[in-house]
Amino acid sequence: MKLSTKGRYAVTAMMDLAIHDIDGPVTLADISKCQGISLSYLEQLFARLRGHGLVEGVRGPGGGYRLGKPASQISVANIITAVDESLDATGCKGKENCYDGQRCLTHQLWQDLSAQLYTFLDGISLSDFVNNPEIREISHRQDSMSSRIANMFPASPRIAS
Repeated sequence: MKLSTKGRYAVTAMMDLAIHDIDGPVTLADISKCQGISLSYLEQLFARLRGHGLVEGVRGPGGGYRLGKPASQISVANIITAVDESLDATGCKGKENCYDGQRCLTHQLWQDLSAQLYTFLDGISLSDFVNNPEIREISHRQDSMSSRIANMFPASPRIAS
């Protein structure tokens, strides 16, 4: 199993969106600039994320994207699978035809690893990152380096209701 740039970029973009969602809709151009991800690639990823209800588009002036559900309800596994990435570590993609059309000697090991990996990533939500001080510090540094306007005038802290 290899997590491609598609999965990595989708998680990175969603983390950026979750951190800045409090300030209102976030443009893909801002995410592109801060995270160094091609705008056209982000458009493809967000079409898939939108199709799975993880983000929603906001049209008009001041538009962009918002989270489609609370950050606490979006797991890293949700994001990766939404962009058609597989968390399957088996060489046969679970078809059990790994060795000469039959199940290989280590199939169960890789199948168990896949299940553990999914469980691990499904247990990490975007809100876990948004509330992490180290992640917020990194985000602030990236925003400063890219002159992101939203962080130049930080929003008031959100009060939990």
